Amino acid sequence: MALTEEGIIQAEGMMSRWVRLPSGARAHYMTSGATGPAVLLLHGGLPGSSGTAGWRFMAPYLGERGFRVYCPDMPGFGLSDTRKEHWPTGIDSFVEFISEFVDTLCLDKFHIAGNSMGCMNSVNYMVAHPERVNSFALIAGDVGDVMPEGLKKPQPTVSLKPYDGTEQSMRALMETIIHRGGAISDDLIAMRQAAGLRHREAHAQFWPTLLQYGQRMPWTDPNLQAKLVTKGRLDRLQIPGIYLYGRQDVLTPVEWGYEQEKVLTNVQFFYPDDCGHQGQTDRPDLFNRVFDEFFSDGKVSRAAADDAGVSKNRLELAHLVEQT
Repeated sequence: MALTEEGIIQAEGMMSRWVRLPSGARAHYMTSGATGPAVLLLHGGLPGSSGTAGWRFMAPYLGERGFRVYCPDMPGFGLSDTRKEHWPTGIDSFVEFISEFVDTLCLDKFHIAGNSMGCMNSVNYMVAHPERVNSFALIAGDVGDVMPEGLKKPQPTVSLKPYDGTEQSMRALMETIIHRGGAISDDLIAMRQAAGLRHREAHAQFWPTLLQYGQRMPWTDPNLQAKLVTKGRLDRLQIPGIYLYGRQDVLTPVEWGYEQEKVLTNVQFFYPDDCGHQGQTDRPDLFNRVFDEFFSDGKVSRAAADDAGVSKNRLELAHLVEQT
């Protein structure tokens, strides 16, 4: 299937929308569903990422199940505003964008979920605005300095080459984060390739802070580091939360999930099989079901929890997982 006139994959059940934010930025987002509780889905941070690329298999499902789903293109991604004054200057820029976006769309309370960089953005938004979040679901990302200082982070198990602007390079990136090869279509590559080129210069501004937040390099700005503190904040939140980490993740191996589980004792972890870094794309049959149950009832059913590889590293959280 060809891309739309806007250069987006044809995703049945998703609609392309635009909104002008108070900052003057022209924000693009995909939506699904017309009524019900609001769900905000935040995409990852590799070149070419977008609301469509990250959530095309989940958003329509949740929309059909009675949710209003919003998948924004973050600054520097997808069809977001390309004017330099609206480029992200650091990972904190995304929190500011989310705040502006949900206020503009009058989303007073909502469920939030994010994959990879979207995991970070979900966490950082929650600790800044916990009163706005009903519940959260994270997928294979980082959670800031709540992790013990000096803890060695597992390195990728494949050689990840930087995006060089070519179609071949984009395909290699997709083969790294998506375990299920059949989900990597020519249309996906074309859409992400165009977006990657469109925002290539903007990435240079925020990417170092993403690596610093993910503990891959030391912080250079103590003020920004202090602004994004999660220790004593994320681990103390009483917002219901789950975290899914694919066992076949080669970008940030599953061992990093095990380490995060040790400090996030209020969050229920799952380790689904046959899943890479973008588990919602690899196993929509499983992730859609878990997200639907959790956002609907605040609890994952026994059958879905077992299918999703509910963690055996510690006792299950009975208020988040059905016990019978």
